[in-house]
Amino acid sequence: MERAERAEQEKCAEHPPRPTPRHTVGAAPPSAVVRDALGVGVAVGLSGFAFGVTAAGSGLTVLQACALSLLVFTGASQFALVGALAAGGNPFTAAAGAFFLGTRNAFYGLRLSGLLGLRGAAKPFAAHWVTDETSAVALAQPDRRGARLGFTVTGLTLYLLWNLTTLAGAAGADALGDQAAWGLDAAGPAVFVALLGPMLKSVAERAVAGAAAVLFLVTLPVLPAGVPVLVAALAAPAVLFLEGRRFRTGIRKADAR
Repeated sequence: MERAERAEQEKCAEHPPRPTPRHTVGAAPPSAVVRDALGVGVAVGLSGFAFGVTAAGSGLTVLQACALSLLVFTGASQFALVGALAAGGNPFTAAAGAFFLGTRNAFYGLRLSGLLGLRGAAKPFAAHWVTDETSAVALAQPDRRGARLGFTVTGLTLYLLWNLTTLAGAAGADALGDQAAWGLDAAGPAVFVALLGPMLKSVAERAVAGAAAVLFLVTLPVLPAGVPVLVAALAAPAVLFLEGRRFRTGIRKADAR
C-alpha cells in the first residue's frame, strides 16, 4: 500500500496537473460583447443622417458637415452647434456651447485610460473615439479584455456609420424638401437621452440631469441661441456643491453624537 502511494506521489511530481484557467467572475463572452457593441454603434451611427440634414439646413456645406463628423465626432456637441447656427445664434456662442458639451468626454477619458490600459500610438486614436456610447459599453464590462473589445467595436462601428450617414444626409438634404417638417433635428438628442437615461443611477446624477433640463427650458425663450446650453451646464457644480454641503453636515451630526 505504501509503495503504491509513493509511486502515485512520484508520478504527480513528474507530471503536475495543469492549473485550471481562471476567468473573471461575471465576464461576458466575447460574442455577447460584440453583439451589444454593434447594437449601440449601429443604432447611434444611423442618426448621423439626421445630423447631416440638420447641418445642411443650418447653412453648412457638405464638406463642412463631413469635416465636423470626422474631426469633432461627438454627436451632442455637433447637434448643439448646428442647432444654434440654424436658430441664428452667434457662431462663437454656438461653438462655446458645443465645446462645453464636449468637455464631458475628457472625464470619460480619465476613467477609460486606467480601464483600457492602452499605450503608445493607440492612445490618440482611442481618445478620438471616447464618446457617451463607447464609454457606456466599455464601462459595462467587468474585465479589461471585455472593455477593450466593447470600446473598439463600438468606436469603429459608430465612427464609420456616423460619417457615412452624415455624408448621405448632407448631400441629400435638398431632396427632402422642408427639413423642419421631418423633425430630424430631434433624432440625435433623442438617441442621446435614451442612452443617457439608464446610466443615471445615483440621486446626484438624476438631480444634475433634472436641474440642467429645467435651466435649459426656462432660459430657452429669453436667451440667445446657444446660451441656454451654457446655463444648463451650471447644474453640475450647483448639485455638487449642495451634495458636499449635505455630506459635511452629516459628518458634523455624526461627530456630535
